Amino acid sequence: MRLASWNVLHGRTSADAAVDGDRFARAIAAIDADVLALQEVDRGQARSGLLDLAEIAAEATGSAVARFVPAIIGDPAREWRAAEAADLDAVADGYGIALVSRYPVLRWHVLRLESSERFRAPVLMPETRSVLWLRDEPRAVVAATIRTPLGDWTVACTHLSFLQGVNVRQLRRTMRWLRQLPGPRVLMGDLNLPPAVARRVAQADLLARGATFPQQRPLVQIDHILSADDLPRSRQVRLARPALSDHMPIAIDFEE
Repeated sequence: MRLASWNVLHGRTSADAAVDGDRFARAIAAIDADVLALQEVDRGQARSGLLDLAEIAAEATGSAVARFVPAIIGDPAREWRAAEAADLDAVADGYGIALVSRYPVLRWHVLRLESSERFRAPVLMPETRSVLWLRDEPRAVVAATIRTPLGDWTVACTHLSFLQGVNVRQLRRTMRWLRQLPGPRVLMGDLNLPPAVARRVAQADLLARGATFPQQRPLVQIDHILSADDLPRSRQVRLARPALSDHMPIAIDFEE
């Protein structure tokens, strides 16, 4: 059973703004995940050709189900608002996270996190060694209680703030919430935190290690798969560098 996580940069490469649905599908299929957590996912956005990236990911993996959870509604580069509960099934133009599963989902769970979208902060871009002033955005967690070959598991996906301190609070909140859901539980996603901090704050084991960002020359690990529960033996999967995004995907295989 393979679990994987990937920040897909809304389907584009780091070198250009082009988004190609077929290229995205091939990159997703190459990961071959049974449960896949995706971050920076577009639905109905002009910049990504109005594609539904979560649906493409589901089709590429032959998955039974996918759930897209928008963090924002509208155009991320122009005018938008924070997504609300009512937007889950009705959203036509959103940006957020998604969870894709080849196994039956028994129940979906969504958590809206505190955010600091009113503020801008300097973010160092290792690939160009430049600093960008970025506005934070609303954040969310999507989890699914899934009937897997290893029993019923709860797997969650999130993309936390790049603002230091805010992401720590968000991770603590996420783990408190996740512990209330049926176990065993696994959290995957772009946490924007280094391994030691993520492990300490979550009070959980890191199941995958290795630099994930920037993709062309990974220097830091900010994407994680972690769990505080007793799980079957697992091994990390070394994935080939994909043709898109500025993050490397991460994956682990559990012995059935």
